[in-house]
Amino acid sequence: MPIMASTLYRDMLNFTRNQFTGIVLLALLAALISVVIGHALSPSTDQLVILSAGGPDMADSASLSLQELVQQMTPEQQKVLLKASAAGTFAGLVGNVILAGALLTMIRLVSDRQPVSVLRAIGLSAPILPRLLLLIFITTLLVQLGLLLIVIPGILIAIAFSMAPVIAASDNLGVFKSMRLSSKLAFANLRLVAPAVLLWLLAKAAVLLLAAQFTQVSSVVAAVLLNGLSNIISALLLIYLYRLYMLLRQA
Repeated sequence: MPIMASTLYRDMLNFTRNQFTGIVLLALLAALISVVIGHALSPSTDQLVILSAGGPDMADSASLSLQELVQQMTPEQQKVLLKASAAGTFAGLVGNVILAGALLTMIRLVSDRQPVSVLRAIGLSAPILPRLLLLIFITTLLVQLGLLLIVIPGILIAIAFSMAPVIAASDNLGVFKSMRLSSKLAFANLRLVAPAVLLWLLAKAAVLLLAAQFTQVSSVVAAVLLNGLSNIISALLLIYLYRLYMLLRQA
């Protein structure tokens, strides 16, 4: 019997409704961890002032590409920019890893009818977090490079490796084996995977647009809320892909 997308969406919504509190708490906790790490690793206020000192004015910078803008910076400004970018990237990566590891563990516990809480799910997911860290780092890097090039390659890469975290956590497989199996399954079931991943990408883009609406809110509060909303969107995709992978294994 073929797997229907409507069945997967219904199962995803049922699980989300039954575990809504836990999913929201996990999303906000992962967001808070990301924000705290980002603030701890970010350049100090004095260092950030350096970025605006002696650089091109607003009228000039508007006509410059990112590469040209960076080239016009002093070595000290480039160092501060690199530190800020690395801090944000690492903080987001850690938050995504905790979200994925804990959520996939939570789904497994619920499926096995075991008691589950956010903290217990995070604790039990600890053994797979290093593997997920490497996996999500590689896939995120490939997707971003693909999006920077012509957009389409990034979308295809996102689709190909979308199931890799689920496979790595469920079957205890290595990073590259999970990526290979994910690409094989994703393209073999493109009608089920592609729409979900595209909706996820569009929803994440919409969250970025919402950032402009949080100008009157504390930057820390806004960062946690926006990251939390983004995490909830990612959680929905993970639940959908987990259910799909379980059905594919049974087929």
